[in-house]
Parts: sequence; structure tokens; C-alpha cells
Amino acid sequence: MNNEELWKAVLGQIELSISKANFVTWFKNTSILENQNGLITIGVPNGFAKEWLENKYNIYILKALKSLDPNIQEIRCIIAPEKSVSTIDSIKNVDAIKPPENGGFVRKKLIEKPSFTSSTATSTPIPHETNLNSRYTFENFIVAENNELARAACYAVSQNLGLAYNPLFIYGGVGLGKTHLLQSIGNEVVKNAPEKRIKYINSERFTTELVDSIKNQKIDKFKEYYQQMDLLIIDDVQFLSGREKTQNEFFHIFNSLYQLDKQIVISSDRPPKAIPTLEDRLRSRFEGGMITDISRPNLETRIAILESKVSEKGFSLDPASLKYIAENISQNIRELEGALNRVIAFCEFHKIPANLENTQKILDQLIENNKKSIQIDDIFNVITTFYDVTKEDLIKKGRKKEISHPRQVMMYILRNELQTPFSTIGELLGGRDHTTALHAFEKIEKNKDTHSRLKEELATLRERLYYN
Repeated sequence: MNNEELWKAVLGQIELSISKANFVTWFKNTSILENQNGLITIGVPNGFAKEWLENKYNIYILKALKSLDPNIQEIRCIIAPEKSVSTIDSIKNVDAIKPPENGGFVRKKLIEKPSFTSSTATSTPIPHETNLNSRYTFENFIVAENNELARAACYAVSQNLGLAYNPLFIYGGVGLGKTHLLQSIGNEVVKNAPEKRIKYINSERFTTELVDSIKNQKIDKFKEYYQQMDLLIIDDVQFLSGREKTQNEFFHIFNSLYQLDKQIVISSDRPPKAIPTLEDRLRSRFEGGMITDISRPNLETRIAILESKVSEKGFSLDPASLKYIAENISQNIRELEGALNRVIAFCEFHKIPANLENTQKILDQLIENNKKSIQIDDIFNVITTFYDVTKEDLIKKGRKKEISHPRQVMMYILRNELQTPFSTIGELLGGRDHTTALHAFEKIEKNKDTHSRLKEELATLRERLYYN
């Protein structure tokens, strides 16, 4: 196997482990330059890619290489833009503009571990016509694995309008921080280049303005106004779906700005391909730049967000309460902050201590309303998927640890979440005696607070049961 074949095989494995947007962004125009004495030298196009492959994807690369050649012990990356040959050009319909050659301008902020502190920096006054909210900055955005690529791309855009990634398309579910990141771009530009013309607007407001301009026979002024922007940020672009006239005018504005190297940033709740009744020419334009997503934050990130919000509000809430909120409100950041505000307001109004007991009472109804009703089959599905076992594995006789542990967790959850009788649990899992189910429950209950891995497993399973 030569170097090119080896690298293609490695990329094939890595592609299955990370998102397609990340894969194309960081592994495009890379190749193996040298394979000598267990050391693989990888050529990358710029310093930005070098940092990410060495710090973020080192484990993925080394694991894939060792699976193909056990003699490989180490990798290194060097910048070799002229020698590197892309081995992923065969990926269809996904394109990401190569990071700028001076990619180091975001290096310090983005390669470091997630930052869990809030900003105390003073805000720059924002011109009213930009529609920007000065509260949204990069400094008070919590960076974690679910959003680090999106944050990196947004910061890069704010430092090099029209040059880094244009257009930049960010997608993700409701309340995950898309608006915060989009407005952070605008606020950063205002701080560094106040002379720039910036407009942040959501697609529904854009449509309303367009309709008004047509009604008042001012469509030319409408287009002229938007075509003068240095930075145009359109939030929730999925709402343009099905609006032919709006899409047509937006297409012409988009083209005009793009041809002048003006920056366009777009957000949506789904990738361009999944937006129904979106014109192909617009879809093609959106896919011509960089596409990145924001996923749901994990438990650690949710706790960090709560800590940041508590600090901003000058309030004190004990770690147990923060953890309780983060474990039970997992859908999006907006709901998370809403739950926190509810606890703060209630405690301050009634002058009661902000402890775990009161937090549970205050949020009891809210959390119950957020929960979905679960059935025994739901628990089977979550357990088998999480532990990569089958329902038959859980039911049949056998004491292998890779089967017995998921089975015991299954018994614990059936009892803890559905109050299923131990005799019924035994019958469900292969006709076992009720004492077997009781023993499993007691074992998990005893260890769940002292074994960190088990604790994390139960938290993840509970989240998937109630909130997925």
C-alpha cells in the first residue's frame, strides 16, 4: 500500500467518525508526504489546518493509521500547500472554502480547551440601524465540542470580511446559540472597524420589508440599501422557503454582495439541502462557502453555561442545583437560561435560599412538562443502541460483562423510571427471578454516585429517554 492509498483508507475511516462539514473543512488538500520508521508526515495547506489536525484530530488519525499498519507510532503535520493533493474531491455536493493562509489569527482563541468563564469586558456602543444586540459577543460565548468549529469560522469571518469563508452558513436546532454567534460577528466588526456597514436581520423581517417596499413602489431603494452592506447577516433563512419573490430579490442582493467580496452570513435550523422549496440557485450559493453546524450541548457544557449566566447576574447558586438544572433541561440553551431565571426570580421574590431542595420544587412542574412519556420498548431501544447490544442479548442467559452490565442498567432504569415491579422486570429479561432484578437495582444504586463512568452513563441514558 503506497502513501496515497494509505491516506485514502485513513480518510475513509475518519469520515465515518466526524461530521461531513468538519471532515471536508479540515481534511481537504491533505496527504501523506512521508512514511518512515513509524513516523507519518502529513502535508496540510496552512497553519490553521495544522493546528486542528495536531490538536483536535490527532487521535482519530493515529487510530486509523494503526489499524492499517501497526508499525506506525507517531504523526506530524507540516505546511506544504504546493505538495498536498486532495484525496477527498470525490465527496459530492459539499464544499468548504480553504481557511486563509494566515489562519493563525484565530489560533489562540480556538485551539485552547473550552472556556467556561464569562466576560466582564465593556461593550462597544452599537449603531441602532444594525439591529445588533451588544450582549452577544465572542467573549461570553461558551466554547465546547458541539460548537467549536462554528465559533472558529465566525471569528475568522469577523477578522477578514469577505475573505475567510464567504458565504458562511451555520445550522442547528432552536436555542443552541446560532443568533449569539451571528451577532458576535457583527459586534466584533463594530468594535474593530466601526466604519463598516452592517445589517443583522431575520428572514421574516427581511420579507416584510420587501413586501412594504413593493407596496410603496420603493423596491429599487430597498435593493440599493442592502447592496451597500459590508456585512449582511440573515438569521433563520429557512423561512424564505416557498416565497418566490423574496427568494428572487435575495438572490440578486446575494450576487451583488458576493461579487464585491462583501461578507454574507446565514443561519438556518437545517442544512441547505434540507430546506424545502428553496430555489436551486440559492441552495447552490449557500453551499458554495463554508457550512458548519451547532449541535446540542453536553452536560458539562450546560453546567458551564449556567455558571456563566449566574456570574453575569451576580447570583449565587450551589453546584448541586446547577447540575440538577443542566441534567433536566437539555434541549436548548434558551430553555436552560429560562429555567435558571425562574429559580433566581422565585428565590429573590420569596426570600428563600437558592439550594437544591428549593430548585427542585421550583422547577418540578416545568421539568415534568418537558419530559416525554416513556414506555418499556423505549428503554430497550435506548439501552441496546447505547451499549451496542441486541434485545436478544439482554434476554438470553449469559454473564459476560459486556452483556450483564447493560442488563443491570436496564433493570435499574425500569425500576427507577417506571416503578416496574421486580418480578415483572425479571420476566421481561429472560424469565429471571425477582431477586436478580433487586440485586441489579441495588448494585447500580450503590455505585451510581461513586463511579464516575456509571454516573455519566445514567445521565446520558436518561437524557436520551426523555429528551431525544
